[in-house]
Amino acid sequence: MKIRTHSESHVVELDDGSRWQIFPGDLDQTLDWKPETELRVERSDERVSSHVLVNCTDQSRVRVIAANETWPAGEVKNVLRGG
Repeated sequence: MKIRTHSESHVVELDDGSRWQIFPGDLDQTLDWKPETELRVERSDERVSSHVLVNCTDQSRVRVIAANETWPAGEVKNVLRGG
């Protein structure tokens, strides 16, 4: 899938209409994304995210949740602290 919009740094909309919130600790990995960047959505078994977006070019992964969901604050703090 390709990026439809990525106007907010922490939310990306794909060309299938799905909208995803990017994990705060992974935002730096999205800085080089372009509209032509090919992404793949995969389910995740991580505590903090339900899915990951995989950049098909370099296989980098960013943790995401649906745009209408809320990050679990305690888990986010724990992950960002390196826990």
